[in-house]
Amino acid sequence: MKKTTVLQNGIVYSEDKIYAGGFLSFQDGKIKDVGQEMMDRVASHEAIHLPDSYHVIPGMIDVHIHGANGADTMDATYDSLKRIANVLPQEGVTSFLATTMTQERDKIENALRNAAQYIQNQQPDGHAELLGVHLEGPFISEKRAGAQPVECILKPDLQMFLRWQEIALESIKMVTIAPELEGSLELIDYLSKHGVIASIGHTDATYEEVLQGIQAGASHATHLFNGMRGLHHREPGVVGAVLLHDEVSAELIADGIHVRPELVKLTYLQKGREKVMLITDAMRAKCLGDGLYDLGGQKVTVQTGRATLYDGTLAGSVLKMTDAARNTMKFTGCSIQDILYMTSVNPAKQLNIFDRKGSLSLGKDADVVVLDEQLEIVMAFCRGQLAYCRN
Repeated sequence: MKKTTVLQNGIVYSEDKIYAGGFLSFQDGKIKDVGQEMMDRVASHEAIHLPDSYHVIPGMIDVHIHGANGADTMDATYDSLKRIANVLPQEGVTSFLATTMTQERDKIENALRNAAQYIQNQQPDGHAELLGVHLEGPFISEKRAGAQPVECILKPDLQMFLRWQEIALESIKMVTIAPELEGSLELIDYLSKHGVIASIGHTDATYEEVLQGIQAGASHATHLFNGMRGLHHREPGVVGAVLLHDEVSAELIADGIHVRPELVKLTYLQKGREKVMLITDAMRAKCLGDGLYDLGGQKVTVQTGRATLYDGTLAGSVLKMTDAARNTMKFTGCSIQDILYMTSVNPAKQLNIFDRKGSLSLGKDADVVVLDEQLEIVMAFCRGQLAYCRN
C-alpha cells in the first residue's frame, strides 16, 4: 500500500468549508481526509508543509481546449493527446475535454477514434485526465463560423452523430450546435436525453430560435459573445437568451481579448458564479510563444498573446487557465471561492462527474492544485500523482 500524502498548513478549500492552516490527505488516487487539524488520523504518511498563505484547491477542468504545446486534438495521434495532458497541470488543469473542430468527416472520425482509444487504454500517470470529447462543429452556422472552415460545415444530422458516437465509444460529452439549422432541434433533443451536453454556439439564431433550442434541451453556450449573434435592444439574440435563462451555463474566454473585461463582469453579475464556466479555447501555440502555427489546415499568427487568421479573425487562444482565473477575479472582484465554481464545480456538475471530481471531498479523485499568494501554480496532483512542481 502506498503512503498517504498530506498537504499541511495551507488554506484548504474543501467542498463546503475553508480551512485556514488546514490539511488534505490522499492515498491511492483518492482523497482520504480534509479538515482543520490532522492530529493522529494518519499513521504512515508523507507530509508536505506549505506556507500558511498558500491555497489548496480542486484541480481545474477545461471543457473547451483544442491543443497546447505544439499538439492538437485534430492531429489524431496518441502522442498529441499525451502532450496536451502532460502540460495542462502546469496551469492547474487536471482534466479536460479534447475539442475537435469543423473539418472533413474522415479527419473528425480519426480524431474521435484516437481520443476513444486514448481513454480506453490506461491514461498515463501524472497527466491531466482526458474525460471525453467536445465536438465543436461541423453543425454550425456559416455566418458565424469564426475560424472554423466554412467549406466543411454540415447540417445537423442525428444519424451522423450516432455513427460518430459509436466510433468515439460513447466518449463525445458535448456538442456545439447552431439551434436555427434544420435538424438541430431533433439532435439537441436526442443529446439531452442521452447525457450529452448540447451547447449553443457558432450560431446566428434569433432570441426565439435560441429559446426553441433551450426548450429542446440545450443547457450550455460555447464561448459566450464569440461566434454568435450579439445583444441588440430590439433583438436580444443569442447573448440575450443565454444571459436571461438559468438553464444555460455560459463559457467565457477571460483573456481580455475575446471578451472585454466589462462584459465578463456583466456576465458574472447576471449569471452568477454557478452558471459561468471559464475555458481557454486554446490551440497548439499555447506554451510556445509568438509565431506562425496551424489550426485545421489554416495558418494562424500568434503575436503578443493574440491568435488570428490572415484576415484578423480570432482563432482560438493561447490562454492558460490560471491566467483566466486571475483575470476574472480582477475583472469582476470575485473571490477565489467563486472562481472554484467557474473552474471546477460547474464543469464537473455539467459533465455529471461531480461524484468524483470538481471539489475536495472525501472519496473523490485526488485532483489537487497548490497556489501561492499571487495565485501562481506551485504544485499539481492528478489522481494523486504529482504532475507538476514549480521547484
